[in-house]
Order: sequence, then structure tokens, then C-alpha cells
Amino acid sequence: MAKKKTIYHCAECGAQYPKWQGYCSQCGTWNSIEEEEIVVSKKETTPGYSPKAAPSARPVRLADIQHREELRIDMGDPELNRVLGGGLVEGAFVLIGGEPGIGKSTLVLQTVLRLPLRTLYVSGEESLNQLKMRADRIGGGSGDDMMIYAETSLEKILHTAEELQPDLLVIDSIQTIQTELSESSPGSVSQIRECATALLKYCKTEGVPVIVIGHITKEGSIAGPKVLEHTVDVVLQFDGDKHYMYRILRGQKNRFGSTAELGIYEMRQTGLRPVENPSEHLMTSSDMRLSGVAVAAAMEGVRPFLIETQALVSSAVYATPQRSSTGFDTKRMNMLLAVLEKRAGFKLIQKDVFLNIAGGIRLSDPASDLAVITAVLSSSLDLALPEGVCLTGEVGLSGEVRPVARIEQRILEAERIGFRAILLPEGNLSHIADAPGRKIRLVGVKTVEEAFRLLFRRQPTETDAP
Repeated sequence: MAKKKTIYHCAECGAQYPKWQGYCSQCGTWNSIEEEEIVVSKKETTPGYSPKAAPSARPVRLADIQHREELRIDMGDPELNRVLGGGLVEGAFVLIGGEPGIGKSTLVLQTVLRLPLRTLYVSGEESLNQLKMRADRIGGGSGDDMMIYAETSLEKILHTAEELQPDLLVIDSIQTIQTELSESSPGSVSQIRECATALLKYCKTEGVPVIVIGHITKEGSIAGPKVLEHTVDVVLQFDGDKHYMYRILRGQKNRFGSTAELGIYEMRQTGLRPVENPSEHLMTSSDMRLSGVAVAAAMEGVRPFLIETQALVSSAVYATPQRSSTGFDTKRMNMLLAVLEKRAGFKLIQKDVFLNIAGGIRLSDPASDLAVITAVLSSSLDLALPEGVCLTGEVGLSGEVRPVARIEQRILEAERIGFRAILLPEGNLSHIADAPGRKIRLVGVKTVEEAFRLLFRRQPTETDAP
């Protein structure tokens, strides 16, 4: 007889507790602890699926192991191939998470439609007619090799996969799949844990790559237990502002490649289009010189791109001035404002400061500090920056401009776009190789005061602040 065991787990992070409590000490949320009954059985395999018997493993010396390159599948998408590390590895278990409506299902559907692989697409959220309408709208391929299966039972899914022998299995989404090994409702911690374990066993036993779409919590992390992210081989985060057209695909975990890669897409009526040159799309094409705008040479992973940082400084309406930022860390912006006030002598205590990163991109590169603080000063003085100048550099608390990583890639990207000069930390100048025929001027600065003096042709003082 199977024994029943009662546990209490957090619906947000999956932490387990011996009894109910109102506060989760792991993720800090209230009223998220739920009661769940687990059936403890002696079953070792999923009903309806019998994996191949694997030979017993024996210890092997490291020197005797023959190295071989992993076979990769070309996904037909340069951005997705880059984030995956060169393509999808055979037998890989991939998890894609993101906010509702951001385009996770659209990205996966348009990708598998172009692949010349026998694909089993399991949909637990949408009907067959809805998937057909989306596929016709995307128009990515004929879909002759794609099988659609609307089912939520894991046992039936694995049994069907064993019969069809697909080259690729897609689960949309794992929160809707349930197994008989757990009596809890779909989407619960135990259901996700059991389903992920069974899919991993199928993936590694049959050598079939599995792509799983997952939900996220309100904090932006993958919904379900943390063991889900440990189980899979690759974790991809698909995010972006739904009010903008750009989407970003980031790698949070990759056992077959680097997690520093970044993929950028543009959302269109016909699906997601890869953006190969994001710098050209993230900058205003207008020739007007406006105050409060500075171009930052930023990096996301190992990919350089130029992006506009826009700032607006105005008189405060209320007693407490507002500090608001979109696409940039508000705490870091407050730190940069304190540096601007302390080191440059600009009193912004009675000013509202608004900061925006163009294109809906969230910027986390510390090298964008110099561009942010310059955009704020430009708006405060109502003076536009010189034309054809971009900036890169991390600003310290004492007002120094600290060296940044991958400076060569930033310079090459700025030169490719057509900028005439780039302000960079003086500490990076000694590490830059001389390139014959370089058309961009390199200007090194040590402090923010020196950068302001070069950009505005005079030393700003406290009397300049409006």
C-alpha cells in the first residue's frame, strides 16, 4: 500500500516546511505556504513508459575518456543558435521561461516549423485550432514534419512519444502537465518535480532533445521548485517590455556553452524577427541635437551595442523630489546622482530626475554609468552633447572613471556605427592596440569633472545648475 505524507511548501520558490506558517523565510513572501499530500510509492518508472535498460556504470580514469564534440542541431535562427552555444545539442533538456504574452510559444513554434525534424509539439494550454491559427499567421513553414498533441497527462505523452519516435519533443507548458505519481494539482511543486524527472529520464535514455516552456513568478524567476532549474541542461529567460517591440533572450544556465550570450528579437505581426544589428535600432535616427541624451557603448554578455540613455531634470512639484528610472537600476541611479552632486557641485535636491533606456531594453552594464550621469547633467544644463560622441566607463563613488572590460569590442562597434569619438577610461588606453586606419578618436578621462569639461567645453560649477 502506498503511504501518504503531508508537507507544506511555498508556491513561489518551492521551499518545504514541516508545518504551516504565514511567512516564507526563503523568498520573503507572505501567505504562499500551501499544504500538499504526497503519495510515497515504490514505483521507479513512469506508468506507460519503459526506458531502455542502461548498462551498469563503472569508474573510469579521466585520462582514458575520449573527448568528442557534441552534435548540434542548427535551429535556423542565428540569435537562438548564439544563446544555445552554436545550436541545440542532441539529448539536451532546455527550459524557456518568460512573462505571459512575451512570445515564448511564438518563438518555439516558428523555430520548429522551420526545422526539417520530426517534431512532437505537446500543447497543454492551447487547442489544435489555436495553434493552427498561430502557425498560419507566422508562416514559418509547411509543418509536414510537425505533430500536434493536445494532452496534459504525462503518461500518455511519453507513451505517444515512444510510439512516434520524434526527433524533437516540445512541452508547452510544464505547469499544465500532470502525472499519476502525484495526487496534487497541475502546477504544484510536486507535480513539476515529478514531471521534470520523468522528462529528463526520457530525454537522456532516448537521446531526444526536449524543449520545455515554463511560467515565471511575479518576481521574474522560474515558477516551481528550484530543482527544476537544476534538472535541465539549459535555462533561457525570454523577457522584454510588452509595450515595446524588442525582446531579449538570455541564457541563465548552459551546460553546453556560455551564459554570456544574448539574443535580440523584434516582435512583428508575422512573429519574431532576429535583430542582427541592435545598435542601429536602439538609437534615434533624427539629426536633431537634444539635451538629456547620451549614447552608451554597453555590453550584454559578450555582445556590444550602442544604446541611448535619456534623462529629464525638472523642478520638483512636491516637497519630496521624484526619482524614476525605466530600464536602469533605481538604486544605482541614486548613487550616480549623489556623485554628481558631491563631485561636480550640482544641487539636485529640489529637482525631479527621470531616466529612460531607449527601446525598452534593461541595461545592467556598469560601463553605462558615464553615459547616464552625463545625460542627467546635459538635461540639467539644457545643453546637448557634441554630435558623434559616445561614452563608456564605470563611475566610482569618488568621481573617478574606472576601466571597463572588452573595450576593443565597444570601440569597434562605435566605429562601425559611424561615431567620430568615444570617451573612455584613461586606464583602458594603455591596453588598446594601435589599429591602422582607425577612424574613431579615443579620448581618455580620469574623472567625471574632466569628462564634463571636455563635453561641455567648460568646467561646470554650482552656479550653472538651474
